[in-house]
Amino acid sequence: MQIDELDLNGGAFSMTLPYNFWGWVIWAIGLVLIPIGIVMTGENGPIALVFTMVGLLLMAFTTPGSFEASLHKVRQGAIDPAELEAKAQASGLSIDNWWLQQTTYVPTNDPSDWILPAPGPATWDENNRYGPHEDGSALPEHPVKVGTPIPASFTLFSVYSLGAIAIMLYIGLLITPTVERTYLPPLIISAIGLIATLIGYFRAKIIRQMMDTPTSLIRSMAVGNPELVGQVRPVPEGCLTVVVDGNQNMTVPNMVGYRWTYEQYQCRTTTDSEGNRKETCNWVTVRADDGGCPFILHDGTGGVRVNTDSFKRTDWGKYLKRWDGSFAQTLGKQLMASAVAGLLGGATIKKHRWTLYGLKLGNPVYLLGQASPRSQEALAAENLDGSLANSLLEVWGNEDAPGVKCTMHRGTELSNLGRSRSPLEMVMVPAILMIGGLALLGIA
Repeated sequence: MQIDELDLNGGAFSMTLPYNFWGWVIWAIGLVLIPIGIVMTGENGPIALVFTMVGLLLMAFTTPGSFEASLHKVRQGAIDPAELEAKAQASGLSIDNWWLQQTTYVPTNDPSDWILPAPGPATWDENNRYGPHEDGSALPEHPVKVGTPIPASFTLFSVYSLGAIAIMLYIGLLITPTVERTYLPPLIISAIGLIATLIGYFRAKIIRQMMDTPTSLIRSMAVGNPELVGQVRPVPEGCLTVVVDGNQNMTVPNMVGYRWTYEQYQCRTTTDSEGNRKETCNWVTVRADDGGCPFILHDGTGGVRVNTDSFKRTDWGKYLKRWDGSFAQTLGKQLMASAVAGLLGGATIKKHRWTLYGLKLGNPVYLLGQASPRSQEALAAENLDGSLANSLLEVWGNEDAPGVKCTMHRGTELSNLGRSRSPLEMVMVPAILMIGGLALLGIA
């Protein structure tokens, strides 16, 4: 499939289905659970519909965004097969230490990556970082060339979700009179709906801002709040080498922004009033760190300096790399972690996990920031003569303007909007759950 064959107007409804192996597996499991719940209601009553509800939720959350599956096909057809093969070989699961059960995983599918070919490092002009790339035309994936996607108002996600919500409210209606504190089930349902509605509302505002704001070409950008799309390239000072949690075995070069977390899978055994023992386990974040350095955002027509650390709203997309192990990286750290978890929380640590998110050289970026003039000292430090107007500006993300929220996302506008749901879908579906919970509260 070619990008020009794709209709980027999603319309009122889009029949979206999974496009990768695990998506289809989980979707199929959900499909199997739906009739199981319906059949079991004969012997076990309406409570068995929980299986149907879970099945619908599994199908809902494996349903991709309006264009995600189509854009995946475009990427497979547009990117050089040799490049795709190289990425495939570098991705996947690798066993670092069989005895200590330590593994490294690099995601095989990165929806935030380039969909259309982008210039490789060998073609970047280090002597003219802010100048045009080759003929000075915009990158193939720039919005001025491909347009702005408009997600479908509704997808199968809405159908599955509304079915699951209907079952949840029906079960809530049945069990509410049987619970001692009759307001508890409706309150839980309403709280879930409220939290999901708020998350959807703020996410929808970002999506709406992406769709409504015209994208500027860096060559002709002006002071103000431009929307920019381009490629990460290095500033003269260079970029970062990130050492995750101080471990040299977990080192990733060529980073300009990052966030890593260290989590422990902690388990606790509790005893109820009847003497029954129960083990509960969950991931607990123990340490985290983030940072970044300036980079040049280049869209083919020119480059502009971006101050990564100044952005308060940053979406790194899917994690870049994850390290897992049944033990900490060293014996000393393992003993210390076990002692702290046991003394402070009475927990046993069963697994360790380090996850790295971030932005690397060559990655695509979408941002909406504040462009302001650079100081004369900064220009002199890079030996810039001011002949390029875009080299006189730099982009910050720490000051919003009226109606404009500064934000930065890994991925282009095409990839970010292509995998997103419509603002209507993100707000309406959870709002129905919240309203239904409040209705149950009135009945209680």
